[in-house]
Amino acid sequence: MVPRYSRPEMAAIWSPEARYRIWFEIEALAAEAMGQLGTIPAEDAAIIRQKGEPRAAGISAADLERIDAIERETRHDVIAFLTWMAEGIGDSARFMHQGLTSSDVLDTCLSVQMARAADLLLEDMDRLLAVLQRRAEEHKYTPTIGRSHGIHAEPTTFGLKLAGHYAEFTRNRARLVAAREEIATCAISGAVGTFAAVDPRVEAFVAEKLGLKVEPVSTQVIPRDRHAAFFCALAVVASGIERLATEVRHLQRSEVREAEEYFHPGQKGSSAMPHKRNPVLSENLTGIARLVRGYAVPALENVALWHERDISHSSVERVIGPDATIALDFALSRLTGMMDKLTIYPARMEANLESLGGVVHSQKVLLALTQAGLSREGAYRAVQRAAMATWSNLGSPDGKSFRDNLLADEEVAGQLDAAALDSAIDPQRDFRHVDTIFARVFGKG
Repeated sequence: MVPRYSRPEMAAIWSPEARYRIWFEIEALAAEAMGQLGTIPAEDAAIIRQKGEPRAAGISAADLERIDAIERETRHDVIAFLTWMAEGIGDSARFMHQGLTSSDVLDTCLSVQMARAADLLLEDMDRLLAVLQRRAEEHKYTPTIGRSHGIHAEPTTFGLKLAGHYAEFTRNRARLVAAREEIATCAISGAVGTFAAVDPRVEAFVAEKLGLKVEPVSTQVIPRDRHAAFFCALAVVASGIERLATEVRHLQRSEVREAEEYFHPGQKGSSAMPHKRNPVLSENLTGIARLVRGYAVPALENVALWHERDISHSSVERVIGPDATIALDFALSRLTGMMDKLTIYPARMEANLESLGGVVHSQKVLLALTQAGLSREGAYRAVQRAAMATWSNLGSPDGKSFRDNLLADEEVAGQLDAAALDSAIDPQRDFRHVDTIFARVFGKG
């Protein structure tokens, strides 16, 4: 991922230095397990740990260049790493990688990296959830108009809008937890996964030390349905990010202007138009979400490998592993900051809510008329008649409010007087159950 969208802690997980440290840890743990089992001399396993650990921990730019130089000759990254390790460890290095195949190291390492990345993403989501809850409670009773098809529907509250996004990210968090658990597996089973040259107890030892579970049947690679589920979970999280970002983008439109990204002192919106305040953060998040979702497709296509293994998945994962997690980490952090400082305009929400002359209360009048004795069909026609008269004359000097058009309609007036009509369209009735919804989402009223 480009530096512009990379945060240091997540990017570090995917650095060559981190990868080689994990590779060494896998090799050292496997050697220690074999030393305990008597497969290799225990003293050589100790030397591998003693000499190899500081070498891997202190890997330098020169070391990386040396490994790359070896790989240019061997055309094999794991062999290049093992050769470089042997240069520092000495004769005991011959007992490294006993009975293992490259995928044992590569796949187990990838599991560690993805699990660590998931842990950071979960921390990101916890911070986002805290901000969404705070802003939702802040605007729990702030009236605004709900929209369907982009058209005014009925009143809601801005807090309820945010509570819906909070609930979605709570579900997404659970999905990511499940995906992390599924991906955190270890394979130390040798060529084609039969344990022909390595004891299964070695795999169990390495898995326990790395905080992983053993892969039941690894063939020669960890099955890629696990990885596909992980990247699909990231894609769903990204879709949740885009849904909230799209809401902010619409609310910031000049014609709406109910909410707005914080505009920093000194910030510029346009090189040509000094007045511009653009929703650049939410637009950026929309683009990043497209990227993350795009990585789900190649992850799904990686599932169908040939026989016990091939490496068609390898080039894909070298790209999508870092890019998807780094991009999502950045997006979650950006979304959290955006929502934390989001500027809300309650007065504008109120004005927009009333801008259609009250027609947004049409359902409540429809229900009141049916309860007063009018048929549903008759009530619908009468209410729609008044609503269309209001809609068609909005802004006209002769235009009437929805309430006045209703009272002027003989069929309506025959069923509801002014007091009954006012009671039916009382806005406070719309929010009687906000506490119930908040209790469902946040566990309290």
